[in-house]
Amino acid sequence: MNPSCNLFLIGPTGAGKTSIGRQLAAHYGLPFIDLDQEIERITGVSIATIFDIEGEAGFRRRERAMLEECSGRRGVLLASGAGAVLDPANRRTLRERGYVVWLQATVSAQLQRLTLDTSRPLLADVDRQQKLEAMAAVRTSLYEEIADLVVPAAADNEGVGAASERCLALLQRHWNRQAA
Repeated sequence: MNPSCNLFLIGPTGAGKTSIGRQLAAHYGLPFIDLDQEIERITGVSIATIFDIEGEAGFRRRERAMLEECSGRRGVLLASGAGAVLDPANRRTLRERGYVVWLQATVSAQLQRLTLDTSRPLLADVDRQQKLEAMAAVRTSLYEEIADLVVPAAADNEGVGAASERCLALLQRHWNRQAA
């Protein structure tokens, strides 16, 4: 949605939604919300624990409710979970309530960034490359469907600062920021 007072980041696991989101939020003076971290804060347990107890379906219900609540605020920068786009209601919510930025990432960059990360339930005890490729096959068209702006994947070794600057330059040209 353009113009909008809200900025929403979508993209695959390891695309930099949280890291880049924090820098963009600081630049624009917006409160930053990481949807997964907000779910953990409210429930008092990790995403992995939610998956263990309630399964993916239970987590997705919580994710939908938290997205509904957080996206209803005005003047926020929200980093969605990578799989939030799987739910048509979430895609509609994101599209209608904010300017949606798709941070792209190659599977090789994701693998590199997630090497030491053991906190992601969907990547536990699986062939990570195969799983990331399968997720991309399902989710890429969903990201494309709702994105107002696409930030192309960069070199695998690009740092957060450089990626944030590249994203910021695109936003300054394309986002018609509305006052909260």
